[in-house]
Amino acid sequence: MTILAFDLGGTAVKFGVLTTAGEILEKGKFKTPDNLDEMLQSLMDVKANYDYTFQGAAFSCPGAVNNETGIIGGASAIPYIHNFPFKQLLEEKLGLPVTMENDANCAALAEVWIGAAKDKQDIIFMILGSGVGGAVIRGGKVHHGANLHGGEFGYMLMDRDGRTLSELGTVVNAATRIAERLEVPKASIDGLRAFELRAEGNKIAKEELDTMFYYLARSIFNLQYALDPELVVIGGGVSERADFIQELTEYVAKVKASVPIATISPTVVGCHFGNDANLIGATAFHLA
Repeated sequence: MTILAFDLGGTAVKFGVLTTAGEILEKGKFKTPDNLDEMLQSLMDVKANYDYTFQGAAFSCPGAVNNETGIIGGASAIPYIHNFPFKQLLEEKLGLPVTMENDANCAALAEVWIGAAKDKQDIIFMILGSGVGGAVIRGGKVHHGANLHGGEFGYMLMDRDGRTLSELGTVVNAATRIAERLEVPKASIDGLRAFELRAEGNKIAKEELDTMFYYLARSIFNLQYALDPELVVIGGGVSERADFIQELTEYVAKVKASVPIATISPTVVGCHFGNDANLIGATAFHLA
């Protein structure tokens, strides 16, 4: 038996056929449709094109996903999937049992199931992109929270000016600040260029990347002592840099050293899965 998995994104919908061990047998993607009817037809077309016996369909979705009610709250780049019984409609159209989970939670579940946090029960998963998202895994399961906002680390306030972790703890926003201070177009400096400028000796780039690492390390230290995870797993494109996790670990050690009574050193690792994480995690959730 296999699982048909979908990862609904604002730009593209990824899909795959997975075994119950998390192996991807086939995969593909299509452009995210403009409306619900087109989305449903595209999903049905994907199923029809495969000659497998599917145990069910597993969905990774943006927003405040409630698998019990079948409703996705909040908002996302796919507005037409929100605030109605979406899961029930999917089951009707696909003729399969459907499960759905938040996309960041799915990525975390993939790492706990067969990835960087395999066999761990309590982890923090942080996704670094234009903001900071993630998930809290307790006892091997997603901790959703009372309002389905567990893992929304980016909202954490980091200074007296009310700036958040999403503002201060991502290379995307560090690059924006570098461009502003250098008085060049924002589009001319991305995360990769920010690190290049630092390597070239640019003082402003160094200052802004230092700021990013410091506040990200500070948040990890705080989360370690608030939730006491076994691991902190970092995802997002920047985590693929060979030196990023090492440098972040060094900053975490500096933060810890500033608190003499602190005895626990957070263990920070990079994620194992990239673009396939949400498909694998959605499958893990379906099988749980």
